[in-house]
Amino acid sequence: MRWRVLRPGSIGRMTASNDSAAQAPSTAISTTSGSQRPVVRVSVLLYSDDITTRDAVRAAVGRRPAKDVEVVRWHECATADAVISSVESERFDILVVDGEAAKVGGLGLARQLKNEIFECPPIVVLTGRPQDSWLAAWSQADLAVPHPLDPIALTSAIATLARSGVPTA
Repeated sequence: MRWRVLRPGSIGRMTASNDSAAQAPSTAISTTSGSQRPVVRVSVLLYSDDITTRDAVRAAVGRRPAKDVEVVRWHECATADAVISSVESERFDILVVDGEAAKVGGLGLARQLKNEIFECPPIVVLTGRPQDSWLAAWSQADLAVPHPLDPIALTSAIATLARSGVPTA
């Protein structure tokens, strides 16, 4: 095992992968404006009947879920009727729906939106548990994130969908 001094007074274990990387020439990515990805700006509709779930999603995703993705607008809905009305009248880049919402769950709503809305935006479904991934597939959602919400999984889902489309926001 090799040790490497990180800064004066501290040491860190160097793994085998780091060991070979330390011996290889530097391949740092240039930070000139021509080589950076452009920032993708997205508007997100968030549906849940529970305000704590909506707050948790917004807090987990934040303003910048990735270096190249920025959420410029959140639109929150607490009812399925509000979601349908909003999606029909406005343009959103990503929809996040709570599969555990009362009265009209996000799974059924996601399926309805995918079948009834022309060019429906990509949908992230928040499922009750990891085993509900088959329900997310049935709902035609693009991605699923299980409860309890993992901020890394949620930001990754938003960033992946943002990069896959052509946002208008």
